[in-house]
Amino acid sequence: MAPKVLVSDKLSETAVQIFRDRGIDVDFMPDLGKDKDKLAELIGQYDGLAIRSATKVTPTILEAATNLKVVARAGIGTDNVDKEAASKKGVIVMNTPFGNMITTAEHAIAMMFAVARQIPEASASTHAGKWEKSKFMGTELTNKTLGVIGAGNIGGIVCDRARGLKMKVIAFDPFLSEEKAAAMHVEKVELEDLLARADFITLHVPLTDGTRNILSRENLAKTKKGVRIVNCARGGLIDEEALAEMLQSGHVAGAALDVFAVEPAKENVLFNLPNVVCTPHLGASTTEAQENVALQVAEQMSNYLLTGAVENALNMPSVTAEEAKVMGPWIKLADHLGAFAGQMTDEPIKAINILYDGAAAEMNLEALNCSAIAGIMKKANPDVNMVSAPVVAKERGIQISTTNQDKAGSFDGYIKITVVTDKQERSVAGTVFSDGKPRFIQIKGINIDAEVGAHMLYTTNKDVPGIIGTLGQTMGENGVNIANFTLGRSEVGGGAIALLYVDAPVASEVIAKLTTTNMFKQVKPLQFDVS
Repeated sequence: MAPKVLVSDKLSETAVQIFRDRGIDVDFMPDLGKDKDKLAELIGQYDGLAIRSATKVTPTILEAATNLKVVARAGIGTDNVDKEAASKKGVIVMNTPFGNMITTAEHAIAMMFAVARQIPEASASTHAGKWEKSKFMGTELTNKTLGVIGAGNIGGIVCDRARGLKMKVIAFDPFLSEEKAAAMHVEKVELEDLLARADFITLHVPLTDGTRNILSRENLAKTKKGVRIVNCARGGLIDEEALAEMLQSGHVAGAALDVFAVEPAKENVLFNLPNVVCTPHLGASTTEAQENVALQVAEQMSNYLLTGAVENALNMPSVTAEEAKVMGPWIKLADHLGAFAGQMTDEPIKAINILYDGAAAEMNLEALNCSAIAGIMKKANPDVNMVSAPVVAKERGIQISTTNQDKAGSFDGYIKITVVTDKQERSVAGTVFSDGKPRFIQIKGINIDAEVGAHMLYTTNKDVPGIIGTLGQTMGENGVNIANFTLGRSEVGGGAIALLYVDAPVASEVIAKLTTTNMFKQVKPLQFDVS
């Protein structure tokens, strides 16, 4: 059955057609996002939800979204999506950060010009029939110092445009390396240095606990007298009350704001102050940007629902389409290994240690980690997936660690998972053969070569004669067909294991018969998702 997507906000018809062309069943209801009750009633039918800003994806909506796998926002901001609730539900949240980068950066530059030359006020005055030429004395941008807070995608474009205007650009960004700064021809500085030196300050960071009120009253007081401030990023980055006071005192010469702490901003302490330019969150509002993000969201959702590629996800690691082709079997292997360890573990898990060897160590380990953790956690919560598993593990206080190593055996690469409890450690390892099929290659330190099947039976025993006969006879007498039978042992007469791949689940009566032979230390039926 084809995946089903709901578009609940206004989106380009071209984007809707992309879904159809990719073989996805799409319902285009551009006004549904405004009706939360109707949305809650319908959302259970859909695998994907494409939105803009009107649709609010609340815990109530997510609770009703019984089949939902992905929510994708055509735009950068996802304040209208409860990401924590989505993660717990196992729903991927995507945005489209690249479709409107240029548009937003250009708006910031336009706002900087507007506040430097007092263009809106001068325009209003001229429209009113006044000719107040001497009233609107401006300042040049050339040779001024621009302080960029956040030199990522949009901030980087602003830096480039500002350099074209012959401005000196300094940037504060903890994630900006000295090498990257040099390549961008900007000076990397600390925040206090930027505040003291900048003639203009522009913000290009998301709103997080670390950036909230980054231009606080205290930090605004550290700015250069006569500074002009531009914010086209997010409301909440600036203490608006403090900014208003400093504008009135003349310490801040002007401000240009596209975003506000409370939106829609019908009233604000900054409104009607002299040399304050305000626009109603227009940063991404160009025809080109709206079309770009719409097309991008359709492509991203289609890629995920059809191939498993994860792009621009905010609550799980991204996996490109190319990575998905190569990593698909390895992601499935990580899930199988985790499922084995999880099903074998009955006591609370304290830690999960994951070893990546050879070719596996060169892959997208974050995605592999998520898959392995999901496999382990499914025993306790069958609905867990790659998105929700790390959240569930964190809530339970489980420590996750990973180790990478160069090729250290006969396989090109392998993954080994060790689950730690108060009572014991349990390990299982596997690899992917050239045919793309995952295999178990080691259990409890005992080498083995076992194909993974949907229904399996795992036994442990002392290495003594009769084990194969007992297993085969018991399965045959009870109508259980064995597709594959693999044995392994630590040493002659030592610990031994058997892993049977069978055509159907092994009934509890069969497990009981094997247990009563007293030949086995452990008899455990296992289930794996091999779809």
